[in-house]
Amino acid sequence: MMQPSPATPVAPAPPDTFGPMLRAWRRRRGASQLALALQSGVSQRHVSFLESGRAKPSREMVVQLTTALDVPLRQRNTMLLAAGFAPVYRESGFGAPALAPVRQAIERMLQKHEPYPAVVIDRLWNLLQANEAAQALTVFLFEGLPPAPPPGKSPNLLRWLLDPKALRHKVANWEEVARYLVSTTYAEILADGGEPKALSFIEEIMAFPDVPASFRRLRFEERPPPVLTVDYVVGGKALSVFSTIVTLGTPQDITLQEVRIECFFPSDDRSDALFKSLAAKS
Repeated sequence: MMQPSPATPVAPAPPDTFGPMLRAWRRRRGASQLALALQSGVSQRHVSFLESGRAKPSREMVVQLTTALDVPLRQRNTMLLAAGFAPVYRESGFGAPALAPVRQAIERMLQKHEPYPAVVIDRLWNLLQANEAAQALTVFLFEGLPPAPPPGKSPNLLRWLLDPKALRHKVANWEEVARYLVSTTYAEILADGGEPKALSFIEEIMAFPDVPASFRRLRFEERPPPVLTVDYVVGGKALSVFSTIVTLGTPQDITLQEVRIECFFPSDDRSDALFKSLAAKS
């Protein structure tokens, strides 16, 4: 049985909303009541009663059903509140002592990726940590130190890419890259339940000049190639990179579930040589 643990305060959900939330998540996952019943070990009749409000779930039942539906931890806390229970899942600061073992593991990953850049970002592209190669790449791309972020905000990789005052004009294939990143970020936010803070971030980045509303949706005929490169031209030097994104398995902390480790690689020998020269100078 799961034991309660301290968790970040979550705004109370309106009463009697657990049933509609459960139904919405089941449909979002494309599952029938029978499929959810089989996956969670709960009778289909009870699932129906929970969705209609004819039955009230226990705390363990909320956890059981949301686990079966792979509901993100942040939204599981909201559903616990809707059912009348305290949140279970923590949201620690990335620098919290409790996350020290994870930070050590991530630090080792970043170090081992040298001389190539690697960064740690959250679900909304806020920069949490970077290896030395990533710091050197940032200075190279901005031809100096990057601009300070707006008050109260962190450096943000997607803002840098979309902002005409940042890196937009240095990306040769900007429209292709921007459309893909905006559309996939938006799709992930919707798949995770459309949390208000995340939707507000989308509205913020869509407000940049020349970022059309169509960027929210990736049209079928404009699907990117299997490996999407970002082609920079900086001071007459060309740099072509692609990246992979790693997430942590079975996290029980909201922060850890939302952490992404993005590792960059050169797309050609010229870019490989440039990365190595930047590492030698740093």
